[in-house]
Amino acid sequence: QVQLVESGGGLVQAGDSLRLSCAASGSTFSINAMGWHRQAPGKQRELVAGITSGGSTNYADSVKGRFTISRDDTKNALYLQMNSLKPEDTAVYYCNADILLHNPIRYLEVWGQGTLVTVSS
Repeated sequence: QVQLVESGGGLVQAGDSLRLSCAASGSTFSINAMGWHRQAPGKQRELVAGITSGGSTNYADSVKGRFTISRDDTKNALYLQMNSLKPEDTAVYYCNADILLHNPIRYLEVWGQGTLVTVSS
């Protein structure tokens, strides 16, 4: 199987920056699309940003111009650079990935356990 582990969350002030990381590990696999989602208290989980295997990106309107998603396939890693953070960005951030296991061939959608980002005003 494949596991995703997020890191980089924490408590920051409005206007600060944070960089989240997500590392994939496990059996022989390839990673297709990846993404960052977040869930604020009392709200549904929402897509923050996504990136395809070819590097195409998409962002939620609320984070466009402030957040940047990137990936390093040599490290099986996903990143989210978050600048100009706002209190409304406070949430648990999850990474997910569409995984192709090689032996046997099997497609999976895998989620990390989440990392908490708290932005104080």
